[in-house]
Amino acid sequence: MAGHQMTAVDAQFYWMSAKIPNDEFLLYAFDGEPAELGRAIEQLCRRADACPDLRMRVHDGSRMTYPQWVPAAVGPEQVVHHDLVDPSWHGCLTGVVGLADDQLDIRRMPWRMHVFTPVRGIPGVSGAGTVAVMQIAHAVGDGARTSAMAAWLFGRPAPVPEVKRPRPGFLPWRAVDAARAHRRLVRDTRAGLLAPALGTRPLLATNARPDGARWVRTLVRHRSQLRGPTVTVGVLAAVSTALSALLGDAAVSLGAEVPMAKPGVPQAHNHFGNIVVGLYPDLDLGARIERIATDLANGRRRFEHPATRSADRAFAAVPAALLRWGISHFDADARPTQVSGNTVVSSVNRGAADLSFGDARVALTAGYPALSPMMGLTHGVHGIGDTVAISVHAAESAFQSEGADIDEYLELLDAAL
Repeated sequence: MAGHQMTAVDAQFYWMSAKIPNDEFLLYAFDGEPAELGRAIEQLCRRADACPDLRMRVHDGSRMTYPQWVPAAVGPEQVVHHDLVDPSWHGCLTGVVGLADDQLDIRRMPWRMHVFTPVRGIPGVSGAGTVAVMQIAHAVGDGARTSAMAAWLFGRPAPVPEVKRPRPGFLPWRAVDAARAHRRLVRDTRAGLLAPALGTRPLLATNARPDGARWVRTLVRHRSQLRGPTVTVGVLAAVSTALSALLGDAAVSLGAEVPMAKPGVPQAHNHFGNIVVGLYPDLDLGARIERIATDLANGRRRFEHPATRSADRAFAAVPAALLRWGISHFDADARPTQVSGNTVVSSVNRGAADLSFGDARVALTAGYPALSPMMGLTHGVHGIGDTVAISVHAAESAFQSEGADIDEYLELLDAAL
């Protein structure tokens, strides 16, 4: 694969990672241990070598231009086997949360696979199993794209979709088009053709800057056990119940940021935006589910408006030097008085349960959205086959004002589910 220029949106994730670490961690648990671990790792590396998007790194040569994706060999250092002091499922998750302390330098290595085996007590696995965690820089892809990359590594025959890379265009023309499309969006909203976007809300304890210990936990359900028209809606309703029980009266304004794929053909590795939904803890469950589903549908319709594509085209045309300058002035320590959401719920269906590591078949998959200066508690919802993992990533500071910890919150979420 010849080298090619990084898009503006992907470069934004790359440059922002120096201020807010944003590596993604995709967990796959397998029923059993590979009969030959070394051979399973070799097979994974061969599949990586056969995928152009897994054989690249970043060359960032000039401050005036966007970085380049350039071809790179897959090296043995990209797969790391960890020996756990505590080989339990809980001990493995403790090891997983520690991986975030060593963020990737994508000029050298944009992804790494961490292998933990044997692991005992994996939900749905009777004996010893294997856990593999793909650590990958956000600039490489959003949740759907990185899931496709991991699936390829674990044997799914579907190749990673190619990204169409159009010419970015001339910024003033793109800006004029975006302004016109935005005015149309405003008119359509005022005319009632689109629901208005939800506004901001007060900070809650979950918006505390992540300090102290960090934890990850995962609950597992069969798809049929989750209420609501979709898995995402059902989990959002349960998160509302659990958080309102934790936070009390302060939770009346609860809202969540939900990453959602944008319509159309992806023109960057990251092709998504965040939709804000209310969590409506004061409503009964049926009414709450209905309101959450409506907020998601309204957000999707706004994404489908021409203004979204026009804004994306204008952003793609921003000169590299200007975007780099803007990101360099971003203040990660600033504390606003209002936020879009009080937590994040990231939901990805990772397809059929057709993956394997060596001769061990996949049992479940999970993910742990990164914390940020304004978000001390996040949730991941990941399905494979009929198994859905509902995960929590939290810092100690998110619970301190309530005198609780992640395990107490997990009990509330478990009951709500």
